[in-house]
Amino acid sequence: MDVIFDPSRQNGAAPNGAGPDPVMDGNQQTFMQDVIQASREVPVLVDFWATWCGPCKTLTPALEKVTRAAGGRVRLVKIDIDQNRALVQQLSQMGLPLQSVPTVVAFWQGQILDLFQGALPESEVKKFVEALLKAAGGQMPTADLLAEAKQLVEDGDHAGAIQVFGELVQAEPENAEAYAGIARALLALGEEEQAKQVIEGVPEKIREHAEIVGVRSAIELAEQGRKARELTGVFEDRIAANPDDHEARIELAVAFNAMEDRAKAAEVLLEAIKRDRAWNEGAARKQLLKFFEAWGNADPATLAARRKLSALLFS
Repeated sequence: MDVIFDPSRQNGAAPNGAGPDPVMDGNQQTFMQDVIQASREVPVLVDFWATWCGPCKTLTPALEKVTRAAGGRVRLVKIDIDQNRALVQQLSQMGLPLQSVPTVVAFWQGQILDLFQGALPESEVKKFVEALLKAAGGQMPTADLLAEAKQLVEDGDHAGAIQVFGELVQAEPENAEAYAGIARALLALGEEEQAKQVIEGVPEKIREHAEIVGVRSAIELAEQGRKARELTGVFEDRIAANPDDHEARIELAVAFNAMEDRAKAAEVLLEAIKRDRAWNEGAARKQLLKFFEAWGNADPATLAARRKLSALLFS
């Protein structure tokens, strides 16, 4: 099957989608309209900044990026405190700490919902906005995309999941879960080479992320399993002839994993560990840990086998 990952496919919530820009400059004359009244429809962030403020120069672009990525579900109003002293004085009398900038204040339903001061990294700005949207009964579009993609995977629509994960990559180019989702969906469709290309092309910053490491292990296991699957009977005969043939046990476990029988794959390796945990520098244990990486820490097979492994190692 020819499956193409098209990162250019976007939905209406993508940063480059159509619609009015949710980022604007505000002032004391338009504050009631741009902030108080507008916040009755969507949450509004107000970025109080100044031209002489160094941290503002790093925070404001992050605020703009996260706001635009929210696809119209939040707005950003930027207010220069030096040009709007009367407004700043009035808000300070209401208890807002505007003596130092940057200060970002979130308004919802005409009221102050939350605030922070100082230049936060983009990841923390995103968390702040996600919490704001959650409090306002909304959600970041990227969270919607991730939920949609995961549901498609559960429904067995791996080709559809690839496209939705692709939209998520477009919205968040360093989202490890999205890249991993694309690669795992490709693996499910038997497209090992394409999956490998996706993982090889992830940004340097997330190459060692747990999700990426896990997919890398899954790809490696798929390649090993394809070869081992053809020799399952041979490995079983070798073990029957010599129960301490741990090399055959490991190969058999790889074959079971390739056949999606994770419980049997773990069982074979646990038996090898039980018989001789130190064999070949703990090769059976290392193989089982590689399975855990590939399956994911929350997978039922991982949880069950990890409990049994702990019982063996600490008995």
